[in-house]
Amino acid sequence: MKVGIIGLGLIGGSLGLCLKDMKLIDRVYGYDLSKENEKTALDLGLVNEILSFDEIKQKCDVIFLAIPVEAIISTLNNLKDIKKDTTIIDLGSAKFKILQSCPAEIRSNFIAAHPMAGTENSGPKAAFKELLNGAVVVICDDKSADEVHIKRAVEIFSFAGMKIVFMDAASHDHHVAIISHLPHAISYSLVNSVLKEENKRNIINLAGGSFTGMSRIAKSSPEMWVDIFKQNKNNILNSIDAFKIELDKCVKMLENDEWDELSKWMFEARKLREIL
Repeated sequence: MKVGIIGLGLIGGSLGLCLKDMKLIDRVYGYDLSKENEKTALDLGLVNEILSFDEIKQKCDVIFLAIPVEAIISTLNNLKDIKKDTTIIDLGSAKFKILQSCPAEIRSNFIAAHPMAGTENSGPKAAFKELLNGAVVVICDDKSADEVHIKRAVEIFSFAGMKIVFMDAASHDHHVAIISHLPHAISYSLVNSVLKEENKRNIINLAGGSFTGMSRIAKSSPEMWVDIFKQNKNNILNSIDAFKIELDKCVKMLENDEWDELSKWMFEARKLREIL
């Protein structure tokens, strides 16, 4: 199989490194709007060769879209004339709008997937081969795709060491809003509030593990996350409302000196230790 990766950042670059080690993959091609990213990806060996967008359409058996979710929609429209035996796999963090927007001409070619992997870093220099190994990948609304394309995607993800979960797109977007997208909203809010209250020296001197851990994902790419928030807006707003209810409980317990209730509330959260 010849594979093309559109988007050579953290996810696309890490995927390229992983694919290059697979015996079932003959060649890994890359394309990025940024010529600097293309050069870096080639220099780092993330892909075997850089091709133009049209060349990837013509030469590749599988095309991965490792680009922001809004760009996935516009790119799918530019793939409407793809061959029937070419598999298209997107790797975006929101799924419902992308699937709704997928042109009918290529819906049978299209696999909507979301690898639950990443770091706060971005760009080809952030890529590393082990990123996807052991991660969950969610495949959404697979019944609308041809069996040959589903099997091809499953085969590649399995060889990459990923755990495959099948889910409908609406459920996926609901769950990731709570588990993935809400933490980003909280992290951005936390960092902005701290930056307004504290100077740089105090942050450097006093920031311990709690602030460092919670603020880490606020270093993520705003370009990518604005698109995700845009596509999954309603689910994220609902998750923020649920979070605010819990935060309001904390505020009231503090205001009313309800220390026993506060302790019970904290112990309730510790149940997470049984899961993670």
